Amino acid sequence: MKTFIAGHQGMVGAALVRRLGREPGVTLVLRDRAALDLASQAAVERFYAKEKPDAAIIAAAKVGGIHANSAYPAEFIYSNLVIAANAIHGAWSAGVKRLLFLGSSCIYPKHAPQPMPETCLLTGPLEPTNEAYAVAKIAGLKLAQFYRQQYGVVYHSAMPTNLYGPGDSYHPQNSHVLPALIRKFHEAKIEKRAEVVAWGTGTPRREFLHVDDLADACAFLLRLENPPDLINVGTGTDVTIRELTETVAAVTGFPGRVTWDATKPDGTPRKLMDVSKLAALGWRAKTVLRDGIEKTYASYLAEKTAGTLRE
Repeated sequence: MKTFIAGHQGMVGAALVRRLGREPGVTLVLRDRAALDLASQAAVERFYAKEKPDAAIIAAAKVGGIHANSAYPAEFIYSNLVIAANAIHGAWSAGVKRLLFLGSSCIYPKHAPQPMPETCLLTGPLEPTNEAYAVAKIAGLKLAQFYRQQYGVVYHSAMPTNLYGPGDSYHPQNSHVLPALIRKFHEAKIEKRAEVVAWGTGTPRREFLHVDDLADACAFLLRLENPPDLINVGTGTDVTIRELTETVAAVTGFPGRVTWDATKPDGTPRKLMDVSKLAALGWRAKTVLRDGIEKTYASYLAEKTAGTLRE
């Protein structure tokens, strides 16, 4: 199967390359941003017409944490809408029969039932701090669903929970919570600071999935003859941000104290995925959170040493 991975240089895309590169009979088609501008409909359609892949995985997206989503909503909604529309419509126009679109757990309502089943989509208001990104991702998964419904192509979507792992972004303001904590505690340790100030109250609960587990789930879904239109991918377990913070402090070896700045936003109170549908099909995550954080910190140090750290 000739498979195009959109966004192969990002954390998720790189994990997909690692995983699908081991899949028998799969030939990967990869293009970086310089070679293929996913924001250009004409460029995307030319690419699909020339390469004619059998399948496409849409892992490209503009992503960021609470600060980035709140500060740049116009950029987040525009960029992600354009990527989804071009990648999905372009695939259909070129006769691509199989497509997997990757979304996010933030598509679900702010006060969704916990754990969140796929059926709670569009049943309530979204979390305001990432509404722009969520709306774009909802549009993408609906595009895939309706193209399947109308044209009979097997276009489907996977909604991963919070991801972490090698190749993550460690930008001091715009990164997600786990890489932000790794950088913060590592630098505090190196600078011998006595205290680290964490955002919020520490009470929200979050679920974390290692990116290599997500890639394995994608490989599993692509082997299904009749996959669900939409399926959650997660661990089915969560921790408080306080517990996560204490774990990162321990893994990085930071010996000081942690204090909490309750003036900073907490975001959604809880985001736990209902992964029963995927489990019933035969797939479960394998990476234990503490082990995954240890591996990710080792990757952070290696990437920093090599000068390849995304900041």
